[in-house]
Amino acid sequence: MNHHRLKCYGRLLEVAKKVPSLIDTLPRGEGYIIDQFKRALASAILNLAEGNGRTSPKERNRFFDISLGSISETIACIEILESFNLVSADLVSELCSNLKIAYVMIRNLKI
Repeated sequence: MNHHRLKCYGRLLEVAKKVPSLIDTLPRGEGYIIDQFKRALASAILNLAEGNGRTSPKERNRFFDISLGSISETIACIEILESFNLVSADLVSELCSNLKIAYVMIRNLKI
């Protein structure tokens, strides 16, 4: 599939691979933010893939815009977890760095 060739897709998957171990460190009772975090990240990845499969530039850009919004939401979820002192600053920096790089890459894919 075409989306496998996108470096931004790989960046988003790098973040996704870290989510299970991150979730394992969180205390019970944080399910609402975990669920939102996982849905936002999945939306970013899925909309990137779907947009890249579209042939119409208008549709492609629409899906890329949704992916960009979902990346912003994912970053906000990570920042909330950090503000609750539930994740380390180092992990936040690593995850947000990959997300921000992916964001710029996706923005540059838009026609």
